[in-house]
Amino acid sequence: MLQPSGVDWTDPECPVARTADLVGDKWILLIIRDSLDGKRRFSEFERSLGVAKNILSDRLRLLVDRGILLRIPNDRGTRSEYELTSAGRDLFTLILSLRQWGERNAFSTDEAHSTLVDPATGEPVPQLRPLRESGAELTPEQTQLVKVGESTP
Repeated sequence: MLQPSGVDWTDPECPVARTADLVGDKWILLIIRDSLDGKRRFSEFERSLGVAKNILSDRLRLLVDRGILLRIPNDRGTRSEYELTSAGRDLFTLILSLRQWGERNAFSTDEAHSTLVDPATGEPVPQLRPLRESGAELTPEQTQLVKVGESTP
């Protein structure tokens, strides 16, 4: 479980707010995306993102401090590589959800975009959808938020 120190929680009892506090920055999300795609070196992130070195350095440090990336010295001890922790790898579903939302809502029908595929089949990764135990899709209207101190219906 992540318990990063020094985080000023926006809404301490809300999992969405805490997640946004930890990874809700554009550069952090793109670093996580690139990490999931196999990038490990500062130079790889810099080339992929086109971000200023000071911003990249700051975001990598935050991701290490927050337990999302591990900083691992290379064989020569001259440079570090970054590897996702289990908490970092657990963000795959979040990144996939953002990708799929973007595919549906951030591109026009005829506009080209990258696609995440299952290499075993070459087919696009299936759309994420919350399901009931029965397998039926669960819509926002069929859910209810139970806040701390409230009882479940």
